[in-house]
Amino acid sequence: MHHPAPDTALRPMTRPSWLRAAAVALALAPAAARAEDPAPAAAAQPAQPAAPQALETRIGLIYRPQPAPSSYDAEAAPEDEGLAGAKMGITDNNTTGRFTKQTYVLDEVALTDDRPDAVAAAKDLIGKGVRYLVLALPADAVLAVADAVKDSGAVVLNAGAPDDRLRGAECRANVFHILPSRAMLTDALAQYLTVMRWRKLFLIVGPTDADKAYADAMRNSARKFALKITAEKPWTFGPLAKARGDTPTRAEAMVFTRGLDYDMAIVADEEGDWGDYVPYRTVDPRPVGGTQALTPTTWSPVLETWGAAQAQNRFRRLASRLMRPLDYQVWAAVRTVGEAVTAKKTNDPAVIAPYLVEPAFTLPAYKGVPLSFRPWDHQLRQAIIVVQPKALVSVAPEQGFLHQRTPLDTLGVDLPETTCKFK
Repeated sequence: MHHPAPDTALRPMTRPSWLRAAAVALALAPAAARAEDPAPAAAAQPAQPAAPQALETRIGLIYRPQPAPSSYDAEAAPEDEGLAGAKMGITDNNTTGRFTKQTYVLDEVALTDDRPDAVAAAKDLIGKGVRYLVLALPADAVLAVADAVKDSGAVVLNAGAPDDRLRGAECRANVFHILPSRAMLTDALAQYLTVMRWRKLFLIVGPTDADKAYADAMRNSARKFALKITAEKPWTFGPLAKARGDTPTRAEAMVFTRGLDYDMAIVADEEGDWGDYVPYRTVDPRPVGGTQALTPTTWSPVLETWGAAQAQNRFRRLASRLMRPLDYQVWAAVRTVGEAVTAKKTNDPAVIAPYLVEPAFTLPAYKGVPLSFRPWDHQLRQAIIVVQPKALVSVAPEQGFLHQRTPLDTLGVDLPETTCKFK
């Protein structure tokens, strides 16, 4: 017998079947609505922030390469003196900049006989967007550049001129002095002589204006630290330190020191023409210091403490030679910009220049203490090493020389004595 199939379409649902169908319908309804109107879902997605652009800071260096000597000179300045220090400073800035989204670029200009004008070079750099100028130039060039770029708001960092007048009567508000003044250098030497109780000095002064300026600084330091210049003579025997053999003047130079009462001879020979001739040629056995022999300076290959050995090695790998004082000074100038830009997160000179003289700014620079700028003349406070050619002898400020702000202010011109009125 044939049985027809049941008509399921007409059969009423049981309660469980009805519930399951309702649940499926509710689940499908929102999906259908989303499929019909996808725009609200897209609008609900949060916008991804754009990646921050790296802050680029351009630093200019204007310097004059030293001409190659006409004959062999073991102490001749390398052609890249100063420039190599700038390159290491840029490398150090960019090492930190990788973590702070900052980049640093060096724009160097080497002055030559065909292009001798530092002011023109500075204006060219300003036109390219450079707002930080490191100068390894004499004092007159520093002043000329500072005045020429004053209206641009650029910051000038003096890395090559020790002249006290730049920190005194001829100071400029847009100039910051990285290297010590002559007053700071001779104060460092005078402190060491005070500690050693070598109080009687014989001052020998060379013929150049720089030699006379160094001698003036030494006289001031002697007064400041109660030393006595018992004798003073000009050097009149020519560049004997660079002579290639004996000359008739040698005998005269040897008796130059006869009959004098002194504990130490101080030579003022910034060009290095004759100062190295004096040690071991005095009639009486006496030490020699000043611009040669025992010298106060910013840097020397013999400095190894406070991380300096690591800096010496890095520089040697970079430049294939030893680091010289000018290299260190230019490096410190470039690092000054890097430290300030990192701290303030801007490279605007209008922000950076005031910050440099705030107590918050310090520069770590392998001297055992952080360095900072004096607000009254924009001079970088710093420890000064006293060295002989093969060894570190001492570090100024010496122990026992105290100051209400910092012992570093026992070196150079303090606030009560300053003649600086910023222009």
